[in-house]
Amino acid sequence: MPIPGHIDPVPVPRAAVPRPDGRIDLLGLSKADLRMALETAQLEPKQAKLRAKQLWHWIYNRGVTDFALMTDISKTMQPWLANRFAISRPEVVEAQVSTDGTRKWLLRAPDGEDYEAVFIPDADRGTLCVSSQVGCTLNCRFCHTGTMRLVRNLTAAEIVGQVMLARDALGEWPSTPEGRMLTNVVMMGMGEPLYNFDAVRDALGIVMDGDGLALSKRRITLSTSGVVPMMARAGTEIGVNLAVSLHGVTKEIRDEIVPLNRKYGIEQLLQACADYPGANNARRITFEYVMLKDKNDTDADAHELVRLLKHYNLPAKVNLIPFNPWPGADYETSTPERVRRFSQIVFEAGISAPVRTPRGRDIDAACGQLKTASEKKSRAELDRLAEEKQAALG
Repeated sequence: MPIPGHIDPVPVPRAAVPRPDGRIDLLGLSKADLRMALETAQLEPKQAKLRAKQLWHWIYNRGVTDFALMTDISKTMQPWLANRFAISRPEVVEAQVSTDGTRKWLLRAPDGEDYEAVFIPDADRGTLCVSSQVGCTLNCRFCHTGTMRLVRNLTAAEIVGQVMLARDALGEWPSTPEGRMLTNVVMMGMGEPLYNFDAVRDALGIVMDGDGLALSKRRITLSTSGVVPMMARAGTEIGVNLAVSLHGVTKEIRDEIVPLNRKYGIEQLLQACADYPGANNARRITFEYVMLKDKNDTDADAHELVRLLKHYNLPAKVNLIPFNPWPGADYETSTPERVRRFSQIVFEAGISAPVRTPRGRDIDAACGQLKTASEKKSRAELDRLAEEKQAALG
């Protein structure tokens, strides 16, 4: 959905930037588009259908980027493919590893724009946090990424490429469900996924495809700050788990923390959650709630959160997130005692409210900290950008 005003939310797909070598990148193409690319290159339709199936397997099940390694494709066909097509990966500008095992990659697109992805290992799972935009349309005040101007949407290939790169780094080819380190994907990186709907939908379709990466939709979570008009489409066309960046329970506080609330208020947002296709007690909606000292962390806030979730009869889980500080932030982290008390109130009302352990803080990979180094701005610039974004949101 386009946002009114002069801030460009890039609501329509941008034309693909041609490769300098003239080859077509196959990464991120749907099965139908992959087949069409082969036919356009003058491969006979029956042959194109067979080759597309083979290529899909090699790209997404085996992780192969070199046509010469595709052993069931003839040696005469391999150079024909290599001359016309490529299978890319994002350029890694910097790879960092936290003391807690969290990994962060700073990635660069062919047009020189940077974005980030983060892998968070746990004892029973490994979660990849994927970006959907370069920068962000929104201006959530606690979020470092939100201080960036939106540059552009990521393409489906750039979104899928983050998953492929992580699988490369973890040595998880060929693709098998058993013994994976990368078990979950969350669309919680840079950007608002529902303002890049088509590319996110197409990319996640590839990630979930059973013939390739084969990650179950129950292992994928899409997070939104509350783009209400797109939420039903997300449930119907993508069908993954939903997470909502709530962070406040009153209009006054949420208007400040999540300015999108001025466009789509709490009541509209929670009703859209209640209507989300597929939400039930087995597939609860996750509400993300960053704990800000003396801002949204009182007992009264906790009781109001419980009241709202029960009023809309929401199958809910609340993730309480201690605020991850960054230079120039206007907020402080709630005390551990205050966070525990808030969690206790919500738990006692019968709603799960675990406290998320901050991960990757030492490499600026924690929730709300993703921001490329090239985007450092002065306080005056940050204030001006915030005013522009808020004016655009109306």
